[in-house]
Amino acid sequence: MATFREMTAADIPDVFAVRLSTTENAISKERLDELGITARSIAESIQQDAKGFVCEIGESIAGFTMGDRSNGEVTVLAVHPDYEHQGIGRNLLKLVTDWLHGAGHDELWLLTGADTSFRAYGFYRSQGWQPTGEFTENDDEKFILRRS
Repeated sequence: MATFREMTAADIPDVFAVRLSTTENAISKERLDELGITARSIAESIQQDAKGFVCEIGESIAGFTMGDRSNGEVTVLAVHPDYEHQGIGRNLLKLVTDWLHGAGHDELWLLTGADTSFRAYGFYRSQGWQPTGEFTENDDEKFILRRS
């Protein structure tokens, strides 16, 4: 049975393991370090403007998400490959978007790979997110979600 709850600092090693396990939009520990995404930076962010949510199944973190209250960004959503296609991503995304909307943001945003064949691209579209046509230097596209 899946349990959803707010992320704590104790969850950080497990959420890193989930993020490093993803097959689409895969990323290495070295690349995360280059981007300044470390256990310390995550711990500091969840004590300031960020909040994360995790999904636990048994003793395992099956997925997680984080959002940034300062700018309305969904910064990450990741589900371990063993737990895909069970609605975990959808539920996590709802938790973080509800929190960000509750923090006063009428428009939320995220970056995702612009390759329309990736599951994430279709997933975000199916959840009401709209591509903007704005791209980063890494070919990620900005998506937005407006409060209905």
